[in-house]
Amino acid sequence: MSSLFSKQNKAIFSGPVNLNNPVTVQVLGICSALAVTAKLEPAIVMGLSVTVILAFANVIISLLRNTVPSRIRIIVQLVVVASLVTIVSEVLKAFAYDVSVQLSVYVGLIITNCILMGRLEAFAMANRPWESFLDGVGNGLGYALILIIVGFFRELLGSGTLLGYHVIPDVVYEAGYLNNGLMLMPPMALIICAVIILVQRARYKEMQEK
Repeated sequence: MSSLFSKQNKAIFSGPVNLNNPVTVQVLGICSALAVTAKLEPAIVMGLSVTVILAFANVIISLLRNTVPSRIRIIVQLVVVASLVTIVSEVLKAFAYDVSVQLSVYVGLIITNCILMGRLEAFAMANRPWESFLDGVGNGLGYALILIIVGFFRELLGSGTLLGYHVIPDVVYEAGYLNNGLMLMPPMALIICAVIILVQRARYKEMQEK
C-alpha cells in the first residue's frame, strides 16, 4: 500500500496542479479556457469532464501499451478518447442538459485537447496503470483549477453572479457599480490566465527565469 502513495507517485499527482500545470506552464488546453469560462458552472463541468476522461484514458492506454503496434498507437489513443468523450457527453445530456447546451460542441472537442493526447503519448505509453491514473487525475485537476479560477472572476465581475446566483448586493449597484461586460469576452480569459502565470512565477522560484 505504501508503494501506491510513494513520494514519486505523490509528485506525479501534485506536479501538474502547481509547478507543471498543463495550462499555465505547458500552455496546453488554452482554447477551452477562452471558450467555456464566461460562467463558473460550465467551467467546473468541463474541468471535471476532462479529469475523468484523462484519468481513464491514461489507464486504458497504459494497459494496452505493450500490445498496441507503434504505427497505430495514435489511432488507438483517439478511439479510446473518443469513446470516453461520447460516454461523458451522453451522461451530461441525461443529467445536466442545461450545462451540456452551454458547453455546446466543446465537449466533443475534448477529443482534440492537447493535454489528453500529450499525456497519453508522453506518460501512459511508458508507465504502469496506477502511475498513469495519478498523472491523469493530476493533470485534469490542474486544468480544472485554472478553468475554475478564470470562470470565477469572469462571472463574478462580468455578471455579478456565481453559479447563477446574485452575490453582489443591490446596494452596491445603487451606489453606482456596474458589471464589467468586457469580462465576458474571450480576451479577458487570456488576461486572467496571464495574471495567474504572473502570480505562479512570483510564488515559485523554480519557475523564475535566470
